[in-house]
Amino acid sequence: MLGIDVGAFCAAVVLFLALPGPGTFMLLSSTGQGGFNGGAAATLGLILGDQVLLWLAVAGVAALLAANPLLFKGLQIAGAAYLGWLGLKMLLARDGDGALPVRVTPGHYLRQGLLITLSNPKAIVFYMAFFPLFIDPGRQQGVWTFAFMALLIASITALWCLTLCAGAQALSAYVRAHRRLARTLQRLAGLALLGFGLRLVR
Repeated sequence: MLGIDVGAFCAAVVLFLALPGPGTFMLLSSTGQGGFNGGAAATLGLILGDQVLLWLAVAGVAALLAANPLLFKGLQIAGAAYLGWLGLKMLLARDGDGALPVRVTPGHYLRQGLLITLSNPKAIVFYMAFFPLFIDPGRQQGVWTFAFMALLIASITALWCLTLCAGAQALSAYVRAHRRLARTLQRLAGLALLGFGLRLVR
C-alpha cells in the first residue's frame, strides 16, 4: 500500500512506543498529577512534537529520494545499521541505565510534552533512520506515502498513550515491583531492533 510495508511499519512503531523513555515518564507523571485529562494533554503534546520532527525528516528523505535513488538506498542501509546499534545498546545496557523520570509542572502538560519531544537530540536522527527503511522507492507516491505514515504514527501513538493514561497508576506500581521483568522486556526489545535492522537491509 502506497509503497510501504504497513505491517512491519506498525509493528515497529508499537515496539518503539513500548520502550520506556522521557516521553513515557512525562506521560505517567502528567496523568498522576492531572488525571486522565492531564495525560491526554501530554499525549497531544508528544504527538505534535513527533509530527514536527517527522515532517522535518520527510523533507530530507523526499529530497534525497528525488535527487539520487542510490544515495537513498545507502540511507536505508545506514538506518538499518542504526536500529541494530540501538538494539545492541539495549542488550548490553547495565541495570540503572536508561531514561530518568522527568519533572512535570502542573497545568503545562501539552507544552511540556511538545518540548520534551523537540528537545530530544536523538529524535531527528531516529526519524531520518526510521522512515527510509519501510519505503519502496519504485512504488512510493511521494507526499501521500509520507502523509499515510504520519497518520499511522499519530493514530498508534494516541491509542497507546491514552491506554497508558487509563492504567497509569497500576502500570507505574507494576513496573516498580517487577524490575527484573522490565529488564527482560528491554533485552527482548533490543533483540527485536536487531531483527528489524537485519530484515530491512535488502
